[in-house]
Amino acid sequence: MRVRMCMAKIHRATVTEADLNYIGSITIDEDLLKASGILPYQMVQITNLSNGALWHTYVIAGTAGHGDICLNGPPARLFTPGDKVIIIAEADLDAKELAEFQPVVLFVDEDNRVTRIERHEDPLTVFSTN
Repeated sequence: MRVRMCMAKIHRATVTEADLNYIGSITIDEDLLKASGILPYQMVQITNLSNGALWHTYVIAGTAGHGDICLNGPPARLFTPGDKVIIIAEADLDAKELAEFQPVVLFVDEDNRVTRIERHEDPLTVFSTN
């Protein structure tokens, strides 16, 4: 059995750009990708806290240290600079991988700089008995 899990989340990032004429994807600052473990071309979903929009796309790495969160292509109609978003990266894990899985949550400031990183315990511990 395989289980689709949230492997990483960037919480309340600020959209810095929306480029309707780009071919698609979301550009995310390379520093955020490294801190979260999200990979270029990995599929993510983005939720817009301003209007409730939800979009699925793939990641491209932006320049490290620039704080880029840019929605490219069609989602530029749903996400505008200044909007707060939650970016969730997914992973498809088997039972063995679940035993060592630790999701990551990044908290960022207004400039999309990391303020805190939380690494969560193995989700299977919820089911352990004492």
